Amino acid sequence: MVRQEVRGRPFSVICKISDWMIRASALVRKTVIASRLTKPQNWMHSIGPPPATISILWLREKVAHCPCETATYSKGIISMSIQTLFGIELPIIQAPLAGVQDSALAIAVSNAGGLGSLPCAMLSTETLRKELETIRAKTERPFNLNFFSHEMPVPDEAKAKAWNALFADYYAELDIDLLTAPSAPARMPFGQEMADLVHEYRPAVVSFHFGLPSPELMTQVRNSGAKIISSATTVEEALWLEAQGVDAIIVQGYEAGGHRGMFLTGDISTQVGTFALLPQVVHAVKVPVIAAGGIADATGVRAALELGAAGVQVGTAYMLCPEATTSAVHRAALKSDYARVTALTNVFSGRPARGIVNRLMRELGPMNPMAPHFPLAAQASAPLRAKAESLGRGDFSPLWAGQNVRGCKEISAGVLTRELASRILEC
Repeated sequence: MVRQEVRGRPFSVICKISDWMIRASALVRKTVIASRLTKPQNWMHSIGPPPATISILWLREKVAHCPCETATYSKGIISMSIQTLFGIELPIIQAPLAGVQDSALAIAVSNAGGLGSLPCAMLSTETLRKELETIRAKTERPFNLNFFSHEMPVPDEAKAKAWNALFADYYAELDIDLLTAPSAPARMPFGQEMADLVHEYRPAVVSFHFGLPSPELMTQVRNSGAKIISSATTVEEALWLEAQGVDAIIVQGYEAGGHRGMFLTGDISTQVGTFALLPQVVHAVKVPVIAAGGIADATGVRAALELGAAGVQVGTAYMLCPEATTSAVHRAALKSDYARVTALTNVFSGRPARGIVNRLMRELGPMNPMAPHFPLAAQASAPLRAKAESLGRGDFSPLWAGQNVRGCKEISAGVLTRELASRILEC
């Protein structure tokens, strides 16, 4: 942050002028933001007029009292905020929630001034096209398309057979006929067909999980005009992403729900909490950093900005919103005391992912070395999930959730987005 990193470091005249222009833009933007929130503030009065002569000391003093900026500071270098970078009003990104959302949630968040996200890895090209047409019809605001960039593993028949054998008693218990049972949804890596849709629909942002796709596909995405972001779970991953030319980095802390974005290592011991990892990455890279994991309310958002984040990504808090497609079983779990206990597990997909502890996680995991590689492990539990959920049970469902469910509210996604941003104006 500017208080620790910039103070006492010399700036050139050009840097001073650039900083002043950024701050002038910030005053206008904050006035707009304030008008959208429930407690507008008179920014021109609270921050005061600039002195006749532009002074970097004056700028430093004012910036040091407010974490909501159009620029963040790392290593004494000014980097653009996500409001400016993505063309949004609030530094709030709705995390892509594969399996519990469609375009409705993304539209609601974007229309509220944040960045709505659509998870695409489990969608066919036909379904994605329909969703994109819906987004186009219902918002003119920026939105994010999220894709996976894993490598599909070669199926191992022996490993698959051994894995399926662990589920035999469960199939018998629920009287499941595997010949007619539903299959797991595909989780495909980003490829040419999806790249063509990105070029056609030109979203403001394209995000990736599990690293990045090939340089050729990256070039196609960049040529569409989209900003590219991806998740890092370690400083090393953040540095790697920066070297590949991403426009911003999502710092995914250990607390985050759903799949870990780790891609340089499979060692869970390398995973640390959001507020431990965030300042390390802010110090290490020059691009804007977005905090994710365990942030579920306005206080957490403000804390992340204070630690140098250019914005935050929030997922679990949106899962009870009416615009989400979260199942009845999953909603009940999120509202129960069971949601206080989550764990990383690979039994549902083959990759570590955080969810509410349930029967399958307790009895086969949470981490099982016999699980086939992602996403092949998902097939074994898919019929169990379908049958159990039809009976109102979540024993075999991936009940994804972060460690902080306190912010989950049954309110509209637009209202929640503005609530999350409410404390960034309290300067």
